Order: sequence, then C-alpha cells, then structure tokens
Amino acid sequence: MEILDIQGLKKSFGKLKAVDGINFFAKEGECFGLLGPNGAGKSTCMELIEGVTEPDSGEILFAGKPRGRSFYRQLGVQFQRTALPDSLTVKETLNAFKRLYPEGLGLNEVINLCQMGSFANSRHERISGGQRQRLLLGIALIHDPKLLLLDEPTAGLDPQSRRHLWDIVHNIKKRKKTLILTTHHMDEAYELCDRIAIMDHGKIIAIGSPRDLLDKHCQQMVIELSKASIKGEQVNALNYPWQETGHSYRIHTEKINHLMSKLISQQVDLTTINIRQSNLE
Repeated sequence: MEILDIQGLKKSFGKLKAVDGINFFAKEGECFGLLGPNGAGKSTCMELIEGVTEPDSGEILFAGKPRGRSFYRQLGVQFQRTALPDSLTVKETLNAFKRLYPEGLGLNEVINLCQMGSFANSRHERISGGQRQRLLLGIALIHDPKLLLLDEPTAGLDPQSRRHLWDIVHNIKKRKKTLILTTHHMDEAYELCDRIAIMDHGKIIAIGSPRDLLDKHCQQMVIELSKASIKGEQVNALNYPWQETGHSYRIHTEKINHLMSKLISQQVDLTTINIRQSNLE
C-alpha cells in the first residue's frame, strides 16, 4: 500500500527551482531515501511534505487522498534542530510532548525504542549530540505516527552515534512505520533505505533500490594504489579513467584482469593495492 504519493511537485524561490517537478511514492513499512549533495532540494521537498512550505504546483497524497487533519495526526517529524523547554529532563521533555496528543506510545516504550534509558533522567541541555538526536526522534514518535520524516538525522554525529541511530531506525521499520529520510551519506542510504531517489538541482536523476542502482550504474571496479607504489605517468599510460587523492591513485575499470596484467607488466608494487566495487558515491 502506498502511504505517500508525490506527483509533479514544484517549488521555486525567485529564479531558483528548488524542487523541479519530482515524482515518487513510499510504501507502508518502507524507508525511502532522498539522497544528494547540499542544495539538491532534499530539505525543501521535506518542508513541502510537512506543510511548512506550500508547493507552486503538484500533489501530495497521503493514503491516496489530499492531506487533511488526519495526515498531520499521522505525521512525525525529526528536525535537525528543535527548541525544547528549558530545565526539563529527557523523560519530562517526552512527557510534555506526549500530553499534546490524545493517544500515543508509552513513555517507557519510547525510551526503550530510542535507547535513552541511560540518560532519561538527565536534563536535555546536558546530553550529547547523539543523545539529543535520539530524544528528537523519540519526540517525533511519541504520538505513534504512521509516517516519519527524518531530515539528515545523523548530521554532525560521530561514527558510534550514527550507528546507534541506524539501529533505532531498523527497529522502527520493524513496526511497519513508513520513513522518508534525507541524507548525503551514501553508506547511510545503503544501510537504511529500501529505495532511494538521487536528487540534483531540484530533480530526481535516478530512483530505485540501492542494489538496483549499484547494478545499473556502478559496474566498474576501483583499484587504489599508493603514490609510493606507482607514478603518475604510469597511471596515465594505463589508459583507464583515474582520480588522484592525497596519498593514492584510484583507477576505474570493468576489465580487472586486463588492468592487473598491465600493472604486473609495469612491475608495479602491488603490496598496498585495495580493490573494491564502485559505490553509490
């Protein structure tokens, strides 16, 4: 069942086409990702879905119908930054938001789901950035919405905090919630999303499951060699696409055996070689 259906959505700010006629849908229990660089139009798209900004044209349907009061009762939003009441503990903050709704999840259920037990009695001003993101996610979940919007939820977090949030998202998906996630982290999209739309300059340039997009657009292998192992003129003589990084060269090929033969014939030191498949990045 399609929970959210976006049809021909457009939004401009002066001459800037922030969202330029995009179409996508999200199914029940699916995590759908909007992936792209800063300025691609991801956050504007989220604001249009939330109702913070009105579209210039296009339709946003929830469960097959235009958005109404029932939509906003079924919507949860985790913002990147949210002002919270001062001097409250994490548990008190959750309870303050819970009292805004006639129904929802229990406090302890949300605390356990978002892994907040170790700091539930701490004042929210004193918790870490990763813990604060878990609190904001808990606030978005407190009324038990069907649709959850997460706008770059791991922005600025350290690797361990990102992993904690990924675990929570996986557990939310098990509850058949539908999630719309924006990110510019390729590994995050691959880990969390069932399908992704890659945006650039307000348009969707590719859409599908991470695996399908990899199979279609990322057939090449990447061979990485340190600059101590191979010289620039040797890389250029291979006649394969390549990139220079700080300490290495990355060579792209669909003919791994042929490239390896060339490297061996040039007597390149392969001790530091790293071989991987092209990724979404």
